[in-house]
Amino acid sequence: MGRAFEFRKARKMKRWSAMSKAFTRIGKDIVMAVKEGGPDPDSNSRLRAVIQNAKAVNMPKDNVERAIKKASEKDQGDYKEVLFEGYAQHGIAVLIETATDNNTRTVANVRSYFNKTDGSLGTSGSVVFMFDHTCNFKIEDKDFDLEELELELIDFGVDEIFEDIDEDEEGNEKKSIMIYAPFESFGSIQSYLEANDIEIISSGFERIPQVTKKITAAQAEDVEKLLEKLEEDDDVQNVYHTMEELSE
Repeated sequence: MGRAFEFRKARKMKRWSAMSKAFTRIGKDIVMAVKEGGPDPDSNSRLRAVIQNAKAVNMPKDNVERAIKKASEKDQGDYKEVLFEGYAQHGIAVLIETATDNNTRTVANVRSYFNKTDGSLGTSGSVVFMFDHTCNFKIEDKDFDLEELELELIDFGVDEIFEDIDEDEEGNEKKSIMIYAPFESFGSIQSYLEANDIEIISSGFERIPQVTKKITAAQAEDVEKLLEKLEEDDDVQNVYHTMEELSE
């Protein structure tokens, strides 16, 4: 398996799928999608993707519709996507994606988290080059031949396709297929899947570290202090790092 598979396996072991945080993240995504392309998902591909993601985390339909309606109102402010870069202790590079309506507040908060955990907030471009910006799709597994599907999608730049297994609330296994490709391939892959009636369960973007760094368990605890502070901040959408995940 490739880097995308290992990256996803590691992140699935982490805690950031907390429902309240997921709903906050999706609510902001809805606002940005509506501001960019309007409230009609039929003509707004970005909004369609966000609605799929809302379903994937069981966000109530009423919440989604309410968020779309609110985002359409003139007095609803927009969120700006801002990227922060820096280093945690022990030379671990950290990349933070935020969506904020008050950049001054967000900059101050992020800087304070680095300072309090003996890290250092860097300048633009200081670590982003260490990560590959990718798009991904989770699709319904209809007994696809993965090799054939990969051949179908290779012209769209797909890097990796693999089976993904989750558990539902009853502990039953649910199989799906993950597709990873470069960031710029998102639109063409989304169009292909929709045109071929392949159900998209969720989709999104991730930044996969090109190289990870192995540190001790004690050092990892130092790094986790920063990661936890960042992930708890409402302005933070995603946090990526170059720390090699420790085996359970």
